[in-house]
Amino acid sequence: MDANPSREYPSTPRVGVGAIVFDADGALLLIQRATEPAKGRWSIPGGLVELGESLADAVCRETREETGLEIEPLAIVEVAERIHRNPSPDHRVRYHYILVDYLCALTGGSLHAASDAAQARWITRDEWQQSNPLDLERFTLDVIEKAWRLRQQNVADSQASAEK
Repeated sequence: MDANPSREYPSTPRVGVGAIVFDADGALLLIQRATEPAKGRWSIPGGLVELGESLADAVCRETREETGLEIEPLAIVEVAERIHRNPSPDHRVRYHYILVDYLCALTGGSLHAASDAAQARWITRDEWQQSNPLDLERFTLDVIEKAWRLRQQNVADSQASAEK
């Protein structure tokens, strides 16, 4: 067991999950973080995996807790690492996350901000691609685009299967 279970200045990296969810029209689900790290920033829903919880169960729970929506994980889109260090002189690790982001299907629920989300909303593809009004970080935009391409491929594959 970890001697320091804190998120800040941990003794080991924390494992987190993220849900990339598109509605039937292709709009993207986002939340505004209410806590550190990234308080006030917009991002995909997600959070830490609890002891004994599978990654898939964690992404469903976190999405439900933050947005009120039910999802089904379809595929892992990206595994990434985020390390936040103190500025000079000590460079001590303040946060260290290993993140597993999933493409997810929306299966139910009603959208509302909850848990550690200050706000929750849908944005169009043009908004995240062109104007980026919510100031999403570059790495977040990259994983969203990767998920979008995977979603489009899944849709094309489903249509091809249906035509056979």
